[in-house]
Amino acid sequence: MSSATFLRLTISFYIFLFFAYLFGPLIVMSITAFNSAGFPRLSPWDCFSTEWFGVLVNDARMMSGFKNSLIIGIAVVFVSVPIGLAGALMLSQLSDRVRPVFYTLTISTILVPGVVLGISTLIFWDRMGVMFNTGYESFFYDGIFLTIIGQSTFISAYTMLVFISRLQRFDSVLEEAALDLGATNIQYFRKILLPFLKPAIGSAAVLAFLASFENYNTTVFTIVSESTLTTVLASKVRYGINPSISALAVIIIGLTLTAAFIHEVLKRREHARNNEQIKEERPIKLKNYSRKNFSNPISVMVLLIFVAGLGTAWMAKGYDVNQCKIDVSREKRKRQEELTQKRLVEMQKKLEAQQSTSGSSKSLKKSAPGTDHYGSIFAPKNLEGQVESTKQKEEITETEKKQYQNIFAPTNLESQVKSED
Repeated sequence: MSSATFLRLTISFYIFLFFAYLFGPLIVMSITAFNSAGFPRLSPWDCFSTEWFGVLVNDARMMSGFKNSLIIGIAVVFVSVPIGLAGALMLSQLSDRVRPVFYTLTISTILVPGVVLGISTLIFWDRMGVMFNTGYESFFYDGIFLTIIGQSTFISAYTMLVFISRLQRFDSVLEEAALDLGATNIQYFRKILLPFLKPAIGSAAVLAFLASFENYNTTVFTIVSESTLTTVLASKVRYGINPSISALAVIIIGLTLTAAFIHEVLKRREHARNNEQIKEERPIKLKNYSRKNFSNPISVMVLLIFVAGLGTAWMAKGYDVNQCKIDVSREKRKRQEELTQKRLVEMQKKLEAQQSTSGSSKSLKKSAPGTDHYGSIFAPKNLEGQVESTKQKEEITETEKKQYQNIFAPTNLESQVKSED
């Protein structure tokens, strides 16, 4: 294997791991939305069902949080985009000495933790309500108003960065030419600068909406008694979840893919319009269709969605979810009974083994002496035999004494000495 081939395989494997890490959880979560199990899981699979989408729609708390998130997101767009555009235009007009200081101040809200922004927003507007002597029913204590203000403090900095990157491509000669031709600053902004910033405005609006929609750190403090989608999801994760959250993820992923598809189509049309390449469509030849269109990611995505729709329709044809649930419950009950029976058999075997062990120990206790491993050395009869053998030994000793006639007795030695004398 050459080094070029090895490098290509390594890069391909790394790309595969990257996309698997990036999209794997989304795919798994999307699949769990169609499982009839009560907890989001991929295995074991129970039944194919779309009931969790209905559960999501009927969840009043979830729908209320979703509505509040939409309201807050749209309001944040209308607040943050003008502020970011004004900051970018002001930054482009400052001198080189003042510009770094202003830039650092404007993006400092991005560096501040969201918890600090949420608490400071809550305290600030609470003091304002005390200063103006307003009640708790005023907007100073309204959770949606406080959340819009709190999120706009750092989302405006994001939108400003988008506008700054776009203004760096702007040719200042256009401004000088327009002003030299007698155009006012308002006309120059409306007819020249604003059309140039149109793509940046769209990007900044999308960025602001998404950043507001998914924000939690700031929102959890500023929302007060209200709720958003993120706070509702956090409470559900804390106290128990069901696959309706997976159904929500499927809806969000579908909306995201649809928006990306529309954006790609509009971008291609704009590119073709700018390059004056709009022509009448020609008949598509079959030999060029497979190579040209399947290399297009949009065509691939549309094809995958179409195939997924056909597969879903085929699975739903003649499919009864209720009957599937009944069959699954019967199978679970059968497996539970088999498991219970297996445990009973095991317990019975253990009891029999314990009884056989206790029976053998009792038989050993009842066994006769002299059959144990030590030869019954501690048996009472064995001790009596030892006493009898001792008496026999004593009798044998007396007999030997009589046979040798007490030749070793001390008196016998004394008599021998007297005879010698």
